[in-house]
Amino acid sequence: MSERLEKREKDTPPTVNCAVVQMNSGDDRDGNLKRAGELVGQAAAAGAELVALPENFSRMRKNDREPIVGERTDGPVAAWARKTAAAEGIYLLAGSFPEAAPRSSKVHNTSLLIDPRGRVAAAYRKIHLFDVDVPGGESHRESERMLPGREAVTAETLLGKMGFSICYDLRFPELYRRLAELGARIVFAPAAFTARSGRAHWEILVRARAIENQVFMVAPAQTGGHPGGRRTHGHSLIVDPWGEILAEIPEGEGVAVAGLDLERQDEIRRAMPCLEHRVFREQDT
Repeated sequence: MSERLEKREKDTPPTVNCAVVQMNSGDDRDGNLKRAGELVGQAAAAGAELVALPENFSRMRKNDREPIVGERTDGPVAAWARKTAAAEGIYLLAGSFPEAAPRSSKVHNTSLLIDPRGRVAAAYRKIHLFDVDVPGGESHRESERMLPGREAVTAETLLGKMGFSICYDLRFPELYRRLAELGARIVFAPAAFTARSGRAHWEILVRARAIENQVFMVAPAQTGGHPGGRRTHGHSLIVDPWGEILAEIPEGEGVAVAGLDLERQDEIRRAMPCLEHRVFREQDT
């Protein structure tokens, strides 16, 4: 663990130095992991204590119908993430990779949060699967190869409580409200948003989820062209609980770093206690 994080073991820090990594992943897993390692290293060198990778960072398939081989959470991708987090002394979100599902030929789309000692702090399996026909002719059927997760996931860390989501989850605000109810202060949304839908909806959705739940949204993304002619929107974002963009990467691979001011978050929640003013709560339904 880094010396900086060792000093924080007893107290939640007032500011978290966070980075999003934007990638243009292809179908070469080893090449993608090498590039991810370079970008994570850049983020750590810039002072990031928390670094988030995008959805499918280790491999972008040509399409949702292509056969897919899942790995276990102690497989090669997870081992790479654990080694990288420990080497850099950071919390690392391994955006998502295909996790083998027990007793099924299908896989989960899974995010892992790795702590600075290289231990798995949380695993989240994408709940909402992207079975859509995007206007303009692009079709996706994730459920043909994937199984949905069933649980909203949070993790207690030295940097505050964190919540998890992946890409298409952004369109389902009830998940984020549940994460807020569970105490999440920082919420991840690693993504590979389509270029067409991303232009129209990506920034709006990320900022809306931040505002309505008064959380920091950390949204690393895939960008550009991928195997099979797929194109993703990019525009990785870090957004504060007021909806302001703290850092962004409009296009191309790269890293963006921002400080997440948890005291400012507390001020916003006190001044505008939306979560307390809710009329319809989970126990009422």
